[in-house]
Amino acid sequence: MQFKTFDIVPHGTKFDFVGKRKIALILSTLFNLSVILWSLPQIHGLDYGVDFAGGTEMQVKFDKTVDPGEVRKNIEALGFKDAVVQTYGPESEHSYLIRVGRVALLTPEDAARIVAAVKAKFPVVGQPAFSPEVGDKIDFEFQVLPSQAELQVVVESAGVKVREIREEAGLTAGTRSLAVLTQGIQDRVEKELAARFADARPQVLRVEYVGPAVGRELRNQGFKAIIYAIALIVVYVGLRFDFRFSPGVVIAILHDAIVTLGYFAFSGREFNLTSVAVILTVVGYSVNDTVVVYDRIRENQGKLKGKKLADIVNVSINETLGRTILTSFATALSLVGLLIFGVGTIFDFAMAMLIGIVSGTYSTWFIAAPMTIWLEERAEAAKQKKVGARAA
Repeated sequence: MQFKTFDIVPHGTKFDFVGKRKIALILSTLFNLSVILWSLPQIHGLDYGVDFAGGTEMQVKFDKTVDPGEVRKNIEALGFKDAVVQTYGPESEHSYLIRVGRVALLTPEDAARIVAAVKAKFPVVGQPAFSPEVGDKIDFEFQVLPSQAELQVVVESAGVKVREIREEAGLTAGTRSLAVLTQGIQDRVEKELAARFADARPQVLRVEYVGPAVGRELRNQGFKAIIYAIALIVVYVGLRFDFRFSPGVVIAILHDAIVTLGYFAFSGREFNLTSVAVILTVVGYSVNDTVVVYDRIRENQGKLKGKKLADIVNVSINETLGRTILTSFATALSLVGLLIFGVGTIFDFAMAMLIGIVSGTYSTWFIAAPMTIWLEERAEAAKQKKVGARAA
């Protein structure tokens, strides 16, 4: 039984990928530089999500369409000058993400007034604990617990509304602790939106808090993960093939990572932990394509002895051209559903991944292997120059 096959790329295709490498490198360099410059905080910067920037993020749903600019104006009037309001999901759902760069509404001055008022009324053990990076919470330790109602009256006499008081185990032996939670950012925003958009009936669906220190740590760890992944890939390629191929891989995956980053930089979409996952996925996908081409180059070096490396690279890329196109197309098809029906971070993941797939395919053809040729040519020229200098 004979199977019929369909070749998306005809056998014997001889497109000159290597000959186009200079044009490709110039275009890629210009685009990569524009992404890097645009991502600098001094010029524009990335729109870091609450994961990285720290702060409070609320998802608010309205019963009808409201103007995001008007929502932001009212929130800024509360003192949150860095407020960001974005549409979340389909417009028909009337959902918005509201983000402010603070975790606690309670200031150190407010906390000091509360502590002074409580100490004047009750015997407090040790120094009450408060941190604006933790939230609107002050922990008091007592030998003898006052009633929660009495404590609430004292705290509110300092000019701060209490949301909740919780009893907890004391840190010192023989003591008990009361955690005073004051009304915070969520309460103030909810009250303001309910007053200004009463006819739209705003409803807070979820609230997330990330302290600035935690956000910075998550951001640093995310970028470290990308660097470590690239380093391990370089080692793998060096052991699997030859370390002279590694620089081409490094340049290709850096190119793809920056191009993917460009989606978040130019679109203004939120850059968060999911975005780091996208970049890592794109890096792995790009290397997969590149390794296939490198493997074919290694095979052809044995079959086509005597041919120049540039010719071998061209033959190898053309031989794997159909496989690369079909693999990329099939992967892109799997993202179509996410692009059509996905919202929020799901849509961003799918769109950034699609851009990364296109970039990874392009870098396999025009960046990785052709860059290896350029480096080989440079090394050979330097070697010939050294030999000529010795002969002279």
